[in-house]
Amino acid sequence: MADFPPVPLTLEGSSVLHQFFRFDWKAWRATAAGERERIAAEFAGVLKNLERSAADAPVRTALYSELGHKADLILVHFRDSLEALNQIELDLAQTRLHDFLAPVHSYVSVVELGLYESTRKTYEAAEAKGFAAHSPEWNAAIAESLQRAAAAMAPRLYPAIPDAKYLCFYPMDRKRGEQVNWYTVPYAERQSMMHEHGMIGRRYGDQVRQIISGSIGMDDWEWGVDLFADDPVAFKKLIYEMRFDEVSAVYALFGQFFIGVRLPVEGLGGWLSGKLLH
Repeated sequence: MADFPPVPLTLEGSSVLHQFFRFDWKAWRATAAGERERIAAEFAGVLKNLERSAADAPVRTALYSELGHKADLILVHFRDSLEALNQIELDLAQTRLHDFLAPVHSYVSVVELGLYESTRKTYEAAEAKGFAAHSPEWNAAIAESLQRAAAAMAPRLYPAIPDAKYLCFYPMDRKRGEQVNWYTVPYAERQSMMHEHGMIGRRYGDQVRQIISGSIGMDDWEWGVDLFADDPVAFKKLIYEMRFDEVSAVYALFGQFFIGVRLPVEGLGGWLSGKLLH
C-alpha cells in the first residue's frame, strides 16, 4: 500500500442542512391569538410539504424541540442537492413564523460512506491490471468500482430521516497537530483503527441509527454525526464507549453537542402554546 494514494475512497449521497433557531417567545405572546393560529397553520403547512413529497414517500425534513440554551428548534433536511437545501431556506424565510425565528447555528454537509475496507481491494485490483496510479485507466477502474458500490448502497446514501424520538447531532474533526496528525498515519494503520471503531457502532445498531455526513470544504468541521434513538441514554453509552477506542481517544476532536426531541408537524401548534406532544 506504500505506493497507493493515502486517501480512502468515499461515496457521497444526500445533501444535508441542519438549522438551529431561537424562538422569540416575547414577541409571540404579544401577537393576537387569532393571528398566532394563522401563522402557526401556515408554517405547519409548509413543513408538511417539506417533510415528504407524498404520503408514502420517505421523510426528508424533520423538526425537533431542542433541549438546553443553544437553541429552541432544530430543523434537519436531507435533499438531492445544495440548491434544493437553499430553496428550503428561501421557502421558510417567506413564512410569517420565520419573523419569530433567530438562526443561532447551522451545518451544511453531504451524506458520506467511507470505504476504508474496500479502498485497498479496489486499489490492488487496479494495480494488478497494470494501471499506474492516477492514470486514465486507473481513474476509470476506480470510477467503475465506486459506481457499483453506490448502486449497492443507495439506501444508505439517500436515507430517510429515522422515525426515532430523539436526535443527537455533533460535528467532529481528526487531529492535524504537530505531534498527533491523523493524516500522516499510514493507510493500513488507519484502516485497522477504523475497522475497530466501526465495530463499536455496529454493536449499538439495534439502539441507535447513525448517519455520517462529510463537511470538508462545506462547513467548519470535517464531519457531522447524526444519531437517532428512542432512548437518549443510548447516545451517552455509545459515545462514551467510542472514546476508549484509539481513533477517538487519540485522533478525534468534537464540537458542540445538540440534542432534541422529535416534534411532529401536527404538534407544532401545541409547542407554540407551551405543550410538547409526546
